[in-house]
Amino acid sequence: MIEIIVGLVCLVVGAAGGYAVRRVMAEKEVDSAEARAKQILQDARREAESVTREAVVEGKDEVFRMRREAETELKQRAVEVEKKEDRIAQRETTLDSRGETLDRKEQAIEQKEAELARSRREIDQLASRARTELERVAGMSAQDAKQGLVDQIQDEAKRDAMVIVRDVEAQAREEADKRARKIVATAMQRVASELTTEATVTTVTLPNEDMKGRIIGREGRNIRAFEAATGTNLIIDDTPEAVVLSCFDPIRREMARLTLEKLIQDGRIQPVRIEEVHDKSKSEVEREIREGGEWAVLETGITDMHPELVRVLGRLKFRTSYGQNVLKHVVEASHIAGMIAGELGTDVLLAKRCALLHDIGKAVTHEIEGSHALIGAEIARRLKEKPEVTHAIEAHHGEVEQRTIEAVITVIADAISGARPGARRETLETYVKRLERLEAIAMEFGGVDKVYAMQAGREVRVMVKPDQVDDLAAEVIARDVAKKIEEELQYPGQIKITVIRELRSTATAK
Repeated sequence: MIEIIVGLVCLVVGAAGGYAVRRVMAEKEVDSAEARAKQILQDARREAESVTREAVVEGKDEVFRMRREAETELKQRAVEVEKKEDRIAQRETTLDSRGETLDRKEQAIEQKEAELARSRREIDQLASRARTELERVAGMSAQDAKQGLVDQIQDEAKRDAMVIVRDVEAQAREEADKRARKIVATAMQRVASELTTEATVTTVTLPNEDMKGRIIGREGRNIRAFEAATGTNLIIDDTPEAVVLSCFDPIRREMARLTLEKLIQDGRIQPVRIEEVHDKSKSEVEREIREGGEWAVLETGITDMHPELVRVLGRLKFRTSYGQNVLKHVVEASHIAGMIAGELGTDVLLAKRCALLHDIGKAVTHEIEGSHALIGAEIARRLKEKPEVTHAIEAHHGEVEQRTIEAVITVIADAISGARPGARRETLETYVKRLERLEAIAMEFGGVDKVYAMQAGREVRVMVKPDQVDDLAAEVIARDVAKKIEEELQYPGQIKITVIRELRSTATAK
């Protein structure tokens, strides 16, 4: 136990001694750390003071530099402000000067306006006195003089306009005529048609003179039965071995011709036989009508057509216009229209179709009253033809204004086919009346001396008085005559108006 106690005491004493030693050493370390910390604080204070002094010096330098720059900029702005103030002062001076000048000018203008008003009043008074004096001297009122002046100005304006029109027309004609002549000439040269030989009445040749008595029959019963069955007039006159069939309907006339020829060949001419043969002839004519229409559509290459239209077209085979067979005319016009459309680059088939159907109204004009153009258009419209085709049909004689290129081509093709040499003929009476009317129209214009219709009415030559009509007025007369002819007359093709102004001066040397 003693040893344990001694050991414990020694342990306690050693622990206390170690603690005392560590405390002493710790105090020494603390003192040393405090001394180092004080030294570090002193060094930091000295360094901070040094940095602060340097920062203060640099800040003072920067403030001085900025102040110097601000002062320099203020001086520059002050100089600019002075310059602007000088300019403003100069402008004010200039404006004051201009204001004074404007005031003086305004006063001068007011004075001039007053003087001008006085002068205008004086001029009006002088003009009134002069007008009164002129009216007294000239013996005419101001209204008459004004009208004379207006007429003179109108004449001068018309002359000036005619000069411009002449120049424009010359240029346009030079460019357009070549193209138009080429197209029309090409179309005409490619068509070769026979001359017209058909007439409006039918002559039937008899084998002998005795046949006339057999046709008449006992007490005229055969001829009465024939005329009743066929609806035609059978003319038996002194013409040797021939009789004439007359009827306004060409189809009935053709049926009567076939009936009469068959009766003559058969020799049995009696009322019952006449009716039988007429029924057979009617069937043959209907077949010819159908074949004629089919030939026309095949000839022109137009196959998609309503059967009723084909039949109406075939009826034109027995219709003539001024001696020209209408079916051949429309086929020819269709070919011409196709050629013109090809030259112009438009729809060839549509143009041919329009030209082929343009005269279908003539097939029923003896049954329906009205213009054949409008009748034909109504037929085509009822049979569901294209609007372009119906428009071309109704517009080809001017009843309706032409609105499509196909309508214009149809008119041209119709004119070419009808106006070519040998295509048509007209009665002497109609021909003479047309020529007389052409000359009468031209004679209605002032300054015209003589008028001559030439080349079967294709040209009208107008002789004017040179002392009353000058060159420009001659052109005006030519244009006016052409316009009046277009308005009043109907004619195939074109009519050329030529105004001739000739001045002859004659003197005799003795």
